[in-house]
Amino acid sequence: MFTLGVRDHVMIAHSFRGEIFGPAQRLHGATYVVDVEFRRRALDDDGLVVDIGLAHQALKAALEPLAYRNLDDLPEFAGQNTTTEFLARHIHGRMAAAIDAGDLGASAAGIDAIRIVLHESHVAWAAYEGPVGNAARAG
Repeated sequence: MFTLGVRDHVMIAHSFRGEIFGPAQRLHGATYVVDVEFRRRALDDDGLVVDIGLAHQALKAALEPLAYRNLDDLPEFAGQNTTTEFLARHIHGRMAAAIDAGDLGASAAGIDAIRIVLHESHVAWAAYEGPVGNAARAG
């Protein structure tokens, strides 16, 4: 399996419900370093996993609706604890949609899976990996 990754970051604010979260139940900020890895079994006709420039643009576009926002105020997250794990899956969905929309070029249709890793600090991170395109519909 071939892999290509791009990285960016996003600054958000949010709070959590539930005693397990301790002081994070109060409104707090987080700066996530976000890694996206695109995986495919065979390279495209140009010898690429995906166009790195288009991949980075798509990541920026996926993060933009979250940037500098209080996630507690976004209707799409109403009633949801926006944990690092939850956000990794959310970003995966946005990146998969970008592939389906053709934002990463026609050859990106050959991508089998995407792995999203959110680093919330230098000692903690969470990830979500799942299929995309035809592989997602078959699974």
